[in-house]
Amino acid sequence: MSAIALPHPHTPCATPCSTPWALPWRMPRGIPWTRPLELRIDVDLPADLLAADLRRLHQRLRTPGDALHESATLPVHLPGLVLRHRVADGEHYVYVEDRGLNRLAGFVVFNRLIELNRRADRVLRSPHTRIAPEYRRHGIATAVYRWALGQGMCLISGPRQSPAAHALWHRLAQHHPLHYVHLKDKRLTHLGPHVADEVLEDFHTRMVLWGVGWDEGRFIEQTGCGGKATTLEYIALRRCD
Repeated sequence: MSAIALPHPHTPCATPCSTPWALPWRMPRGIPWTRPLELRIDVDLPADLLAADLRRLHQRLRTPGDALHESATLPVHLPGLVLRHRVADGEHYVYVEDRGLNRLAGFVVFNRLIELNRRADRVLRSPHTRIAPEYRRHGIATAVYRWALGQGMCLISGPRQSPAAHALWHRLAQHHPLHYVHLKDKRLTHLGPHVADEVLEDFHTRMVLWGVGWDEGRFIEQTGCGGKATTLEYIALRRCD
C-alpha cells in the first residue's frame, strides 16, 4: 500500500522558527517551498474487514478453552469498557470489550519486529491499533499506550502510520520522550529528538517512545543502538547503505 505524504504550508523566515525541523535559511527564488514531511502516513483498514476481525476475536474471547478466553483484565478505567491482556511469544495483545453491547470495540497489538536485532528485540515493541469507528475518539488507544509505557515498555513505530496513530504518538510525547532512529539491516542508529526533513522522509526512519524508567543512556546500552548521529552523518550513513 503506498504511503500518503502530508505536506504543510509554511512561509520561510529569516529568523529561527519554533518548529524543530525549520530550515535556518531562505529558499532561493523560483524554488517552491513545502513544509518538511512527517513520517510516512498510511491509510486505515477498510471498515468491513475491521468489523470481521473484531467479530472473530470477540467470539474467541467468549469461547471457553480458547487462549483468548483466559486473557487477564487490566486495571485501566474506561467507562463501559473492559480491557483484556495476554502475552504470547513476547508480544502483548490488549482487547477492548464492550460488555454492555456484547461486542469488541477494538484491540491493540504490541508486536516484535523481525527487522530488529536480538538486543533491540528485548526492548522495543511496535504497536498496531484497530478501533471500530463508533468507538474512536474515546481515548482507547491513548489509555492502552499509556498503560504500556507506564509498564516500562519502549515503543517503535512501523514504516507507516495512520493519521490518528501519528497524532497519538505526538500527544504521548508530551509525557514520554520521543526520539528518532534509523533502522536498516537490523542496525539501529539513534538520531535524537529532532531531525531534518530529509531524514523524516526516509523509509528507514522510525519514531521511538521511551517507557517509564528509560533514558538515552539506558536505551543505547540495552539496545546496542549506535550513538546519536548528526544530519550530515545520517546522510553519509544512507550513502553507505
